[in-house]
Amino acid sequence: MTELYGGVETGGTWCVCALGNGPGELVAREQFRTGSPDETLERIAAFFEAHARPLALGVGAFGPLDLEERSPTWGYVTTTPKPGWRHTSVAVALRDRLGLPVAFDTDVGAAALAEHRWGAGAGARSLCYLTVGTGIGAGLIHDGRIWRGLIHPEVGHLRIPHDRERDPFEGSCRVHGDCWEGLAAGGAIAGRWGAAPEELPDGHLAWELEAEYLALGILAIVSVVSPHRIVAGGGVLGRAPVLDGVRRRLPELLAGYLDSPLLGEQIEHYIVAPGLGDDAGVLGAIALARDLVQR
Repeated sequence: MTELYGGVETGGTWCVCALGNGPGELVAREQFRTGSPDETLERIAAFFEAHARPLALGVGAFGPLDLEERSPTWGYVTTTPKPGWRHTSVAVALRDRLGLPVAFDTDVGAAALAEHRWGAGAGARSLCYLTVGTGIGAGLIHDGRIWRGLIHPEVGHLRIPHDRERDPFEGSCRVHGDCWEGLAAGGAIAGRWGAAPEELPDGHLAWELEAEYLALGILAIVSVVSPHRIVAGGGVLGRAPVLDGVRRRLPELLAGYLDSPLLGEQIEHYIVAPGLGDDAGVLGAIALARDLVQR
């Protein structure tokens, strides 16, 4: 291997660093809990200083982020509710410390890029990578590139129908209460049922309600963006009763209004499991670095 690229995924819970060129071509990898900004950035820098120097570094970070390259705060985490991380320089801090060119995007945008290039989204003209775990996020790919608008997609804060008779839970989002993330992310499940998602058996009532909420949010994505494929990841969507329930419920919600076999009898080929597992984010960061050098 002659070309090495660095990749960093700073998730809300875990941070992953890797050095390599793509799937099956990682020469070093380290995962650790995301701590304070100073602690986390120091550990990231130390990882790359301990290994061969990459040509560039890609960073996929939890957000919201400033991705406008002409902005004085490009490369910053901005209004995140994660304690201690508001208005924190990430890309610039690593660029200055390591002396490397840095590409910067959301963690879900990076994961979407990796799944489109090497994983379950390969060959799709457009793609939505959706992850449901600690939070809810999505990255969009169109014609091989990460799509963003004025800011970047924040689908976790969509408003979806909340039937308070069926579900009196107020919601867990610190900003919006009962937005999509506040009703359906891992924290909402734990708050509603008094147990972490991984502690609930497959037959628990939680999963029927979860599939309903996730199908409602995916309905909004399909109606607005109409991606050619949805890669459904994260610990919650990885539960069989949830994924099966979403595939069953989404066509019912669409009620035949959008005419495509992929939204009906072929739904299992439309909403698919990830192909890259837990490495999608850091591999996407490596893809960002590769693309930066090639540009």
